[in-house]
Amino acid sequence: MRSVGRCNTGDHSRSAGRRAAGSFVGLLACLTLQLPTAGAATAQMPEDTLLPYAVNIHQTPMQTWGPGYGIFLGKGKFLTAAHVAGRTWFTRPKVTIADHEYPTQVVKEGKLEGTDLTLLAVEENLLPMRLRLRRLRLCDAPPRPGQEVVTVIPEAVVRSHIIAPDRIPLGARRFNTAIVDVAKTGNSGSGVFDVKEKCLLGIMSRKISQKRINQVTKKEENYDVAKYFVPAAEIAAFVPPGTFDAQ
Repeated sequence: MRSVGRCNTGDHSRSAGRRAAGSFVGLLACLTLQLPTAGAATAQMPEDTLLPYAVNIHQTPMQTWGPGYGIFLGKGKFLTAAHVAGRTWFTRPKVTIADHEYPTQVVKEGKLEGTDLTLLAVEENLLPMRLRLRRLRLCDAPPRPGQEVVTVIPEAVVRSHIIAPDRIPLGARRFNTAIVDVAKTGNSGSGVFDVKEKCLLGIMSRKISQKRINQVTKKEENYDVAKYFVPAAEIAAFVPPGTFDAQ
């Protein structure tokens, strides 16, 4: 029996992983983001400069499981998780900025079971001027345990840090780039950025959970451990050459 979370959407027809050693991996797309407290949300941080890169991704018609997220890379290109965009021939995803939807062309579509990324393009002259001159840099260095990061969605920037692979349940060790603060950080398609360098470390893909016995109720419950993100190295291998060029 598979213990994998599913979303109530047409494109999630397969499980994301297999049960092993009491652990499972579930999709994030059907989770509701828990925003920080009012004080944390209003505090101005240097990484707030990353907010303009965060967008929403809407399927057509709008998905019922809640907002999907994506990141603007520059030159009209937007990166999201493949399962957020869905099977693009059917979902016809749109990029949404400040409640305005922009039709997209699909540059490259991945798969949840493979590389959970989809690259979309919007005609650049349609985008707000505040975005047209922006270019995002992909991190060169691999993520390391303890590294400070932020997740970015249009509504919030939330701090977190990368956990060591040995803290990930055995059944999910192949998802070895992960952060903590599961309930507070951005969900599928949101960007994970290095705090100091302000470069893109990855795109959020899914949560990692495991089973445990509640000592009060004596019942087995799911416990969220971390969130996996597709790392920069996989992004670089996925996108066409020149996507992150400054020119």
